This record gives sequence, structure tokens and C-alpha cells, in this order.
Amino acid sequence: MHHMHHQQQQQQQPLCTCPPQQQVAYPRSCAVGAQTSSVRSVLQSESYRCSYLLQGCRRPSATMSDQAAFDTNVVTMTRFVIEEGRKAKGTGELTTLLNSLCTAVKAISSAVRKAGIAHLFGIAGSTNVTGDQVKKLDILSNDLVINMIKSSFTSCVLVSEENENAIIIEPELRGKYVVCFDPLDGSSNIDCLVSIGTIFAIYKKTTDDEPCEKDALHPGRTLVAAGYALYGSATMMVISTGDGVNGFMLDPALGEFILVDRDVKIKKRGKIYSVNEGYAKYFDPAVTEYLQKKKFPQDGSEPYGARYIGSMVADVHRTLMYGGIFLYPGNVKSPQGKLRLLYEGNPMAFIMEQAGGMASTGFEPILDIQPEGIHQRAPVAMGSPDDVLEYIAICKKHAKKK
Repeated sequence: MHHMHHQQQQQQQPLCTCPPQQQVAYPRSCAVGAQTSSVRSVLQSESYRCSYLLQGCRRPSATMSDQAAFDTNVVTMTRFVIEEGRKAKGTGELTTLLNSLCTAVKAISSAVRKAGIAHLFGIAGSTNVTGDQVKKLDILSNDLVINMIKSSFTSCVLVSEENENAIIIEPELRGKYVVCFDPLDGSSNIDCLVSIGTIFAIYKKTTDDEPCEKDALHPGRTLVAAGYALYGSATMMVISTGDGVNGFMLDPALGEFILVDRDVKIKKRGKIYSVNEGYAKYFDPAVTEYLQKKKFPQDGSEPYGARYIGSMVADVHRTLMYGGIFLYPGNVKSPQGKLRLLYEGNPMAFIMEQAGGMASTGFEPILDIQPEGIHQRAPVAMGSPDDVLEYIAICKKHAKKK
């Protein structure tokens, strides 16, 4: 009897019983809050989301087995891309291509996270397997991306960081897109478990002639879509099809990418600079002056923090999320820097600009460079617009002196 009475009492309470201080205001577009049931409509009337709701806040009367806590209308990457394609009235070919990349990324993520490693170390009794008999992660990743794209019938030319020449896809498997990619960027960091990633850039083939390497030599302005996957503490995919930037987190339980960051925008100015200062000896005077300004500001502002992972995807992703500037400038030894234009500079610059940031060589926007070769390098400065503009101004000032 007492139990019944208790339940009735609970039913009269408001849907969410969290104290006000635990209710946090979330923007209406908040992806986490984009789809929940009636609980949401009550809370969102005041644009409130309660912090428990994010963890699946149950109605007070709900039992542990009640599945109301589950969001039954979640936006996966597949669904998002299909919806975008519908809006654009496309043929669905780009959707298919992005989904095949998505599958490749899941497979790479699984390999990077060492699924199945116990078998290499003799869980079944045989310990004669050495690392050499196993495909290296970067080669494996390359094969995965190539095979997934080929089997999706969406592309005719592939440019990979791992292949010296462009891959011309055999006629019976061809589609209308050209894909440039770095299957495992930062792979020198694999052995120390630093974050690594996959980067991709997608162009449409513009001519009707036989596909060739030349089809990949277009400025980044003509990109149809670009993005990257980051294998960090979690696996995330960040993509843009030219209408803003969206971030998807891999939910390993579902094996699906879930939309968590809708319409990502970078800060106007950040507080972090990111560059390999070990090369200071070879820096251009402009870079030296810019860094001096960040470390010893003359206007009374606080000095910038320094962060450099040495894995482009990780450094650029942090710059996108927290603001600031990422630099890989040219220097005396490498006048064009080290980063490749087609599958590092362009896709990252595309994402940055779509998020309201800037990406420059110091003299021109990265997306305006006309590539001459598929593995061409370009100096890179990207991030918050005010930070990049300040860097450009110093570069131009020094160029005048010369």
C-alpha cells in the first residue's frame, strides 16, 4: 500500500526532478537534444536541458528496465548524408561515396585500436607470428580505403599519400568523383599511441575524357566535400559538403557515427599557437617575429599557450574546437613546408573555411593554389580568422623588405 502511495506521489512531480542548478541551458540546435521524446518538449520550452537528461534522465517513476532513456531518433552519419543529398536533389552517388569512406574509417579505427591483437601474441598457443607477417597499419588503411571506394562504384581517380601515381579505377567500377586521401596521417606516431587520422578530399570529374592524374589537379575551391577521421581518445569524423561543418562520434556499441557537433564554428581568435619549434633555427624571419609576438605580447595581453602534437589531424582538430593557429610554414630546408596540398592542405583548409576560419600559405588562400603535381607541398597557416590575418600581415610586411 505504502509503495502504491509513493508511486502516485512521484507521478505528480514534474517530468524532470533535477534541482535548477543541475539544469543547463543548451542551444535549441544542440545535437544531443535534437531528438528526445516528451521529456524534451517540456524542458525545451524554456530552452533548458537538464544534465541528467543527457545521460538519459528517466521519469521519476521509470524503472531501470524502462527504455525511455534511449534516444530512438538518433542522427547517424548515414542518415545525415542521405538527408543532405535529398535536399541537394543529387543522384545519391556522393552519399554512397561518403558512406563507403565511413565504413573504411570504422575498419581502420578497429585496427588502430588493436582489435584482435591477442591472436598475434599467442592467445591460441602459437607465438611464432611476428609483426612482419602482419600488414602495417598504414598499408592496411590504404588498402581499406581503396577497396571500399572502388567497390562503391563512385570514383574514377584516386590519389593516395601511399601511392606514387594516381590510381585509375578500372572502367566497370567507375563513378564521377575524384578522391584524394591520406589513409593514416601521422603514422610515424603510431608506435607511441599518439592520435592519428584519415583525411579525404572529393572532387567531381569535370571532363568527359578518359580519367587520368590531371583530374586531381584542381584548386581546393572546386571541392565537393572534404573531411577527416580522428582516432583519438574516441573516434570522430568531421565532414563538410560545402554547407558548414558537422562532427560525428563513433559509438562503438552501435558501430555508427552519431551527430554530436552540428554546424561547428571556430572562435574568431584563440589563445593557442601550434608549430614545431624544433625547427626555429631554419624559420623564416616572419615566423620568428609572429611567435615572438605570441610569447611576449607588447600590448599587455596574456601570452599564448603552445600545443603541438605532430599529427596534423589532431593539431587541426584541436585548433577547430578550441581556436588558435596551426602552422607548418616553409623554411630554409623545405621552402614549401612538409604538408601535401591535395590530401592534407586542401581538405583541412576547406573544413576551416567552412567553419568560419582561415587557411593561408601566408600569402594566398590554400584553396586558391593551382596544383602542378599530386604530391605537391604547400606551407600552411590555419585556424581562427584573427590569428591567421595577423600572421599574414607579418608575412607580407617581411616580403616587402626583401
